[in-house]
Amino acid sequence: MVKAIALFSGGLDSMLAAELIRRLKIDVLGLTFTTPFFDAQKACYAASVLNLPLVVEDITTPHLKMLKSPRYGYGKNMNPCIDCHTLMLQIAGERMKKTGFDFIITGEVLGQRPMSQNKQSLYIVAKNSGYSDYILRPLSAQLLDPIKAERDKIIDRSQLLAIQGRGRKFQIKLAADFGIADYAPPAGGCLLTDPMFTRRLRDLFSHQEDHDIHDLDLLKYGRHFRADDQGKIIVGRNNSDNENLRKLSTDDDIVLFVADFPGPLVIIPHGIIALLPLAAALCVRYSDAPSDREANVIYQHKNSSNIIKAKAAAREDCEKWVI
Repeated sequence: MVKAIALFSGGLDSMLAAELIRRLKIDVLGLTFTTPFFDAQKACYAASVLNLPLVVEDITTPHLKMLKSPRYGYGKNMNPCIDCHTLMLQIAGERMKKTGFDFIITGEVLGQRPMSQNKQSLYIVAKNSGYSDYILRPLSAQLLDPIKAERDKIIDRSQLLAIQGRGRKFQIKLAADFGIADYAPPAGGCLLTDPMFTRRLRDLFSHQEDHDIHDLDLLKYGRHFRADDQGKIIVGRNNSDNENLRKLSTDDDIVLFVADFPGPLVIIPHGIIALLPLAAALCVRYSDAPSDREANVIYQHKNSSNIIKAKAAAREDCEKWVI
């Protein structure tokens, strides 16, 4: 039985690529990845729609190493698309060799993304992965050079497609032909394309060399403030932020909230005591406490609770310190 590994994001193109190859009587296994910047939720749902077996692999460690110094640089924000795709294909290729699969497929469409899916970029990604002769893009294969599986007649090239460009009319029609009615709209699921998140990530990289997954997860919630190089303060913006920050907080962090008024949950990551007065002032500023007098702020650290009195931080200082 011929077997292929499908890089599977859960988007329509990856669904169509996997289903197209399955209809050629080839066994397909989906492979998707997780990091702090993207998850497998969409892929898992799409795989259930297709009844496609799916492997979810956490690639945080190699992805972070690549992210700090991508060979081909970043996109508009901090999305290293060419290097990221190269890494994913390299990992897929290693799995292919270890598990006896014959080739890899992706849902990439020639010209759909002008920077990362032009012919040169597709060639670079495949070459640098080390598995260029095993990577099939079935939706655009007739516009690209044949890979080993095609030359060896393992797969019939005439059954592959020649889609190109940014339009989706052909894909939508193909989905209908395949009976695929439930698929996600096209949308970026990677936080590295988000301007606010990437500002925070750049700030973290520049101030804290020994960051961990906890620090990366905290970037997703609240307002972030840095008044100096001692550390950072995070202030919840709403109940959802407060709950997520509470779940992410550890005994090493300092957690603050105003005692007698509704307001935010505030975190000082890594428990930097010197930041306590400033964090309390920010806590009061974004609470319902009166801004013209002191309020009681409760702070918790290493399983103990205490109270500090603070007045609201000045609005202009908050605007100056926000990341």
